[in-house]
This record gives sequence, C-alpha cells and structure tokens, in this order.
Amino acid sequence: MKEYGTQFIRNVGLVGHGGSGKTSLVEAFLFDTGAINRMGKVGEGTTVSDFDDEERRRQISVSTSVIPVEYQDYKLNFLDIPGFTDFAGEVKSGLHVVGAAIVTVDSVAGVEVGTELVWQTCDEYKLPRFVVVNKMDRENANFQQALESLQEAFPKTKFIPVQLPLGEQQNFKGVVDLLSMKAQLGKGDQVADIPANLKAAADTARVQLVEAAAEGEDALLEKYLGGEELTADEVVRGFRQVLATGAFVPVFAAAGNANVAVLPLLDGVVRYFPSPAEAQPLTAHGKAGDEQLKASDGGPLCVVVWKTTADPFVGKVTYVRVFSGVLASDGRIWNHTKGAEERIGTVSVPRGKEQMGGKQLHAGDIGTLAKLSATGTGDVLGDKAYPLALDPVKLPAALYAVAVSPKTQADSAKMGTALTRICEEDPTLHWRQEAATQQTIFEGMGDQHIDVAVRRAESKFGVSLNVEVPKVPYRETITRKTDAHHRHKKQTGGAGQFGEVMMRMEPLPEADFEFTDELTGMNLSRNYLPPIEKGIRGVLEHGPLAGCPVVNVRVIVYDGKMHPVDSKPIAFETAGREAFKKGMQDASPVLLEPVMHLRVVVPETNQGAVMGDLNTRRAKISGMDQEPGGKSVITADVPLAEIQRYVSDLRSITGGRGVFSMDFSRYEVVPSHLAQNIIAAYQKEKRGGEEEAE
Repeated sequence: MKEYGTQFIRNVGLVGHGGSGKTSLVEAFLFDTGAINRMGKVGEGTTVSDFDDEERRRQISVSTSVIPVEYQDYKLNFLDIPGFTDFAGEVKSGLHVVGAAIVTVDSVAGVEVGTELVWQTCDEYKLPRFVVVNKMDRENANFQQALESLQEAFPKTKFIPVQLPLGEQQNFKGVVDLLSMKAQLGKGDQVADIPANLKAAADTARVQLVEAAAEGEDALLEKYLGGEELTADEVVRGFRQVLATGAFVPVFAAAGNANVAVLPLLDGVVRYFPSPAEAQPLTAHGKAGDEQLKASDGGPLCVVVWKTTADPFVGKVTYVRVFSGVLASDGRIWNHTKGAEERIGTVSVPRGKEQMGGKQLHAGDIGTLAKLSATGTGDVLGDKAYPLALDPVKLPAALYAVAVSPKTQADSAKMGTALTRICEEDPTLHWRQEAATQQTIFEGMGDQHIDVAVRRAESKFGVSLNVEVPKVPYRETITRKTDAHHRHKKQTGGAGQFGEVMMRMEPLPEADFEFTDELTGMNLSRNYLPPIEKGIRGVLEHGPLAGCPVVNVRVIVYDGKMHPVDSKPIAFETAGREAFKKGMQDASPVLLEPVMHLRVVVPETNQGAVMGDLNTRRAKISGMDQEPGGKSVITADVPLAEIQRYVSDLRSITGGRGVFSMDFSRYEVVPSHLAQNIIAAYQKEKRGGEEEAE
C-alpha cells in the first residue's frame, strides 16, 4: 500500500447495533475497490474484518479491526467496531482515534439499543457522522420508517437524506443521488436518469439538502435567500460545514451484503468527512503547559497506542494513531507514559489480520508496530526531548465478575500469565486475587465478554479455565465489648510451655484492626506483646461464623502471667490466638456484606419495573432524576450478593436499553435470617472438607 499524506486520509469508525451490517459493508468496500476478488460472508466466517476464531464461531465482531480502503487517491481507514453491548470498551477506544463515524441502522428494525449507545459516544467525542440505512434488500425494508425512527430517537438532530432508495426489499436496485440528481444503479457505478415516479420526491428532498447546506456559510445563505441556485461544489462545501457542527446528519441507503449503492458511501466519506488536518486540534500536556496539536508532519511526534493484541506466535502487535509528526520504520521511540525507550522495526498498515509493511506513517494515519516490550494500551510515544501527555480514554468500569480456576496442574502454572496477556489486549478486562474468598476474580462488561476472553485463554495460550459465580467477600466483626482470657500450659518432660493472656475486645468502626496494651506492673513482660499480636493476626483471616476475615476490632491486652522458665514466645502466640477466638464468640459476632452504590439509567417507560426489581434485591433507593431524551436515573445502595448478575437482568427488564455503573460503598450487617443460611452453608462445606481429609 502506498503512502498517503494527511490531507488524503480519512479515519472513520463504523458503529451501530450488532447485526446492522457493518462488517458486510466493509467487505463490499474492499471488493469494489479491488482489494479482494471475492466478497466474504459473515455467516461463513470468510470476511476480512472478522478474522478472529471467536468472531467466526459466534458470527459477530468481538474486537475492532482496521480496514484501510484506497479510493480515488484517498486512504480511508475504516474501523469495524463491535456492536454488541458487552464490547462497549471497543467502541470507546475505537472512536477516540477516528475523525468521523458511520452509524449503520437496519432498514427493518430502525433505531435499536446499540444505535442509541454508540450515538451517545459519538456525541461525547463530538464526531461528525452520517447514517446508513443498511440492508435495504431485506424483506420488510422501509427507508422512510427507519428515517422516522432516527428522528424520534434523536429529536435534537436534523436528519437530511442525501439519497433516496430506488426500490426497496428485493426490488432495491440503487439510489437517487440528490447532489447530482442522477440515479446510481448497482454498486453505484452505473448512472441513469431519475425514474419519473421518483422525480417529485427527489425534487422535494433536494430542496431540504440545499437549505441545510446554505446554513453552513453566511455567504451561501445570502445567495440562496436571494433566489440564486447553489452550485454542486457550494452545496458540498456548505453541507460539510453543517456536518462538522453536528447540526445536520446526512442519511444514505445501501445493501452491503448485496453490494448495492456502496460506492456512493465512499464518495460521501471523501466529500463530507474531514481529513485529520481539518479536525479539531488535540490538547496535549507538555513541559511548558497545555498545547494544541494539529495533525501535521512538521509537528512534534505524538503517537497514541489505542489497542494491543497478544499472539503466541507473532508476539505483541501494537495499534497506533499518529496524531502529530511522522512515524518512521527502523528507529527508536520514547514511551513518555512508561519512561522507556522502544526499538521500532517495520511500521505496518493492518488490513484485518494482514500486516502490510511500509516506510512511514504520516500525521493522522493509523498503523501497527510489532514486538514493543514495555508499551501498552493508552501509552503515548514520541521524542524523548519533547515530552507530551494526553488525557486517557475513560473506559467503562467492569460490571460482571466470575471466579476462574485452572482445570489442570499444567494450567495452574500458566493461568496468571495468560490472564495478564488477555487484559493487556482489552483494558476493560481485569483480574485479581480475592483474599477473603481465596478465589481468582476475572471481571469484564458482561457474560459474552468474559466467555470470549476465557475461550481466547484456551485457544491462544493453551490455558483451560473453570468458571463459576464468585463467592461474596463477606467479613465478620463484633458488636459489643468483652473480656477474654486463655492460659496455655504444656508439659512434655523438660522445659514446658506457659503463657497466660487477658485481653479486652471492642468494636472499632474506623479501622480494620488495632492492637494495643494497658499493662502495668511486672505480671507480663512487654517482650511478649509481639507474639501475642502475631497469634491474633493469624486467626483474623478466618472468623468463627463463616470463616471470613475479621475486621473493625480493637484488642487491648491488660494483664497476663508468665513463668521464669517455661514462658516462650510460642506459648504467648498460642495463648493470644485462643483468647481472641473465645472473645469473638462472646462479643456477639455478626456477618458483614459489601454494599454497592448503583446508578441505573433507563427509559422512563421502564422506571417502575426497574425500581420494583431493585426493591426485591434489598435496595435502598436514594434518588431519582431525569436526563434529556426521556431517561430516568435511579441511584441506590444494593448488597453485592443481590446484583452479581445484574447486567443480564437489567437487559432483560429494559430490552437492552438500560445501563448502569456501580462502585463499592461500604460494609453492612447481613440480616440475621440470611446470615444463618450463609453460616450453615459454610459449616456444611467445612464438615465435607474434613471428612474428605480423613
């Protein structure tokens, strides 16, 4: 692939609800521009974009792929971004590095849940965009109905058709281009006159288009209002301006699978979308303060890592966007984020799984670097002498967790490394050890997200994992003061062991544990306090009720006895441990459970159902509010035990339109009737383990 300067590059994210035809559209782009000689099919797993094993198996996109298309001396970098809601992190990171977006809408379903979610992200990044009403050859396809659903879903946006479909469903043959006022048949390369039955509709729609374009510049508006006709170039120029402001969104029609009306979309990308040089400058944090970075070859080198893939055979592949400067092959580059130098081999341009080597990437372009050692997703690379930092992408927090364990001993040795490599690929995945439950917790955005990651661990890294619902990390504490005492005496011939400890235990809400003393006189030497504390700390991890960590306890040693010969540290360690156990039983111990602060955003029509469901989960609803667009915001505190699978439940209640976020809030006492069941289950499990050991 030849080199392209900044002015001849367009970076475009393809987003939309899952199944709206993004991947098929990209495949048609490649076929019509001669990059491939046969169109692949999603159902057959033969598309360039969906090359991952999991994508072929599921027949959906699960990660963003880069597909550069060469068209009329322009390089159009299309990012095929997953539409399923579990992969929201891919949407955020992908749209962060593009300058515009194409939103695909199914011609039958119209606006769907995924459409609304990606539209919000496009708004967040202030991306110019246009809509493609795709799959116009489907049974029951209806362009006008899809257009109305867009206007209804996004009432503040004015949708302007730039094409009208020539037929619908099995009769979809092409489009009427409202700029040239010609019919474009087939893939868009056959030009004909507009059919007589569409002439009136085309004239009306063109007036709308010209009126929208006239609002782009004062001079154009003045000319138009003066009764003069705008030229085609003036319409394009004006429409480009209103598209950049987000006031108007052009609407196209196509059928990607059938390869109908595809080339006009590429014309639209070149015609209406900005090059990186025309986009808003990026704010970077430099040595002398903030500075505005324009996409220019002459600017300071600023390269952002937006995606990383780990392959056991190829190694690490790092996807980058050059925001400023020129990235050349065979050199060295400084990682400003990690403070490390990296050796660059060949700079490549990806097309699906294919890597096409090149000499350099100009400002605004997207490419890959292989085998960088320290660099990860989100890092900023550049010139060591010109340090720059950028605000990181705000990725959504994990909402779904599972406990994973290795299936075999061999898997056990490799599990940590495999999970780390998978989390490097996808920053919305996290793993950690939960000390309270002694489980390995793997977190992501939903069940599909986790399932894909677990399968990748097996296919890429040869690690097979068992998956189960995580145990809730309960805690135990005391609710009243008590005194505890234990004498440890052991005589086995010769020197024995003797240690006696008297302590007071009391609740300590402000800290997990505190050990102190009130010793007076010579009954007990302070030299024995460290072993006493060691003994107590040894049993803090396993409380008497359900074997959970003990928290919020203060221990005060106030007296004891020692023997001049038999007293040893080990004796006082044992005495301290046993005294603490007795004290825990006498201080009215209770179970504590983690409580999460939940923020749920749902359509107003689902508010009642969601609140009713939350009430069944022991939720304490703390607030209700309204957001623009008919959304209700519910805030509540809910025990973690009740919402471990809330992702799936909320989608079911709201038809996928509800979203939520949650953060840890505090620990609260478990209601006694529920605590009894938890304790009984622990005791049963403990007895089973003891019998097995025997």
